[in-house]
Amino acid sequence: MFLDLMLKLYIQTQLFFKRQDGASGIEYAIIVALVALVIIGAGSGLGGKIASVFNTIANKMQTAS
Repeated sequence: MFLDLMLKLYIQTQLFFKRQDGASGIEYAIIVALVALVIIGAGSGLGGKIASVFNTIANKMQTAS
C-alpha cells in the first residue's frame, strides 16, 4: 500500500514536470504538497503508538522467560 502510494506520487511528479499547462501544474503541486503533509502527519502520529506496541511486546517476552 505504501509502495503504491509512493509510485503514484512519483508518476504524478514526473507528469508535473512534463506538463505544459501552468494551471494544471500548480494544481498537481498543491495535491503533492497535501499528500506529503498527510504522510508526515500520519507517520508522526503512528510512530509513538507503534513504539508503544513493541515495548509492550518486549516487556511481556521478558516476564515470560
